[in-house]
Amino acid sequence: MSMNKESIVYLAGHRGLVGSAIWRRLKADGYTNVVTRTHAELDLTRQAAVEAFFQETKPEYVILSAAKVGGIVANSTYPADFLYDNLAIAQNVIHSSYTTGVKKLINLGSSCIYPKLAPQPMKEEAFLTGPLEVTNEAYAVAKIAAIRLCKHFNDQYDTNFISAMPTNMYGPGDNYDLTNSHVLPAMIRKFQEAKINGKSVVLWGDGSPFREFLYSDDLADAVVYLLAHKDYADVGEFINVGSGTEVSIRQLAETIAKIVGYSGEVQWDTTKPNGTPRKLMDSSRLFGLGWKPKVTLEDGINRAYQDFLQRRP
Repeated sequence: MSMNKESIVYLAGHRGLVGSAIWRRLKADGYTNVVTRTHAELDLTRQAAVEAFFQETKPEYVILSAAKVGGIVANSTYPADFLYDNLAIAQNVIHSSYTTGVKKLINLGSSCIYPKLAPQPMKEEAFLTGPLEVTNEAYAVAKIAAIRLCKHFNDQYDTNFISAMPTNMYGPGDNYDLTNSHVLPAMIRKFQEAKINGKSVVLWGDGSPFREFLYSDDLADAVVYLLAHKDYADVGEFINVGSGTEVSIRQLAETIAKIVGYSGEVQWDTTKPNGTPRKLMDSSRLFGLGWKPKVTLEDGINRAYQDFLQRRP
């Protein structure tokens, strides 16, 4: 059943990095009936509240990008909260989507669902083939449960619930807090502050690990593409959404330094850990379905830097 621009689309988590990008994409593509609720208006961990909301609004399409998220410290300190809240959000939204006859749901996950030692680049087939990374296991288990919940609803009730797993995201509205942000936004802030203060930049490790990054508007483009054009039968249990390219942390630092206009010294603190040597998703299945990312890393970092300057903490 084809989607039209007047269809009621419920976007859960519209204020986050990913959700805000999807909201922009839906508006830009002319969708006129996008329903959103803030956390204060609707607590997705409360089953009765979610059921009442779905009965009232009767969305035809649902995008689930709401989640309790945090860095390694938060995940390690509050694992019960991360597991409970994310399980509750997933089960409430997915179950209510079934009971109210939602035509299609896109469930957004994370690359942390893969085993810690998954072969690189990570193919969908590596799912559930080994132990998870301990530092964010609680979050990963909740995301794995959501994938399986969608699959089992599809199998048992012939629903059309699709799961998509993005790689490392960055873009407008990112978190630039140095204590709990991800590597790319943290670098933008570090280089900008060093430029202003005339100081050197100290980065962890030796810069050798490789990472993959996807601009948030590209992910939004992929999500709306899947929503409008693909079904569970096309996608399978879940599908990777990545850029298909990787960059070393050292190359990333050099690119950000150039964009920020920082010409000072960069020191690599080799007493600090490098982390996983490589983390790349194999997105060839999605590319084969007709979608490709459009924003280059340099262009994306340029845009992210401008966003940081406007929203500087």
